Amino acid sequence: MSKIQNNKPIYDLEDRTFKFAKDCRLFIKTLPITIANKEDSKQLIRASGSIGANYREANEALSKKDFLMRIKISRKESKESEYWLSLINETNNLNDDKAARLIQEVIELKKILSAIIEKSR
Repeated sequence: MSKIQNNKPIYDLEDRTFKFAKDCRLFIKTLPITIANKEDSKQLIRASGSIGANYREANEALSKKDFLMRIKISRKESKESEYWLSLINETNNLNDDKAARLIQEVIELKKILSAIIEKSR
């Protein structure tokens, strides 16, 4: 469902993807500093931010083909984010469920993006 602000639609998924990227960054700050975590974190930062960035680009698409391409990139980046989150989760002794909650959120985002792709064909 979208809202209107300044005669421009605001999409809840834009907010949700932004929050996901922000939450990933905050999560990374809690990790122990190791070579692996530094490298995995860089990958997660790129992928998690790209989900929302490409979704916003899709909302400004010039054609249906451009829209679908951007949504597919968002979905691809959500799959990559899930991978990096899972790897970080499996290689650290984390005592909370932050990673699990982020993994659940990115799985939901991936499903939403997949549904958008299916409905747009």
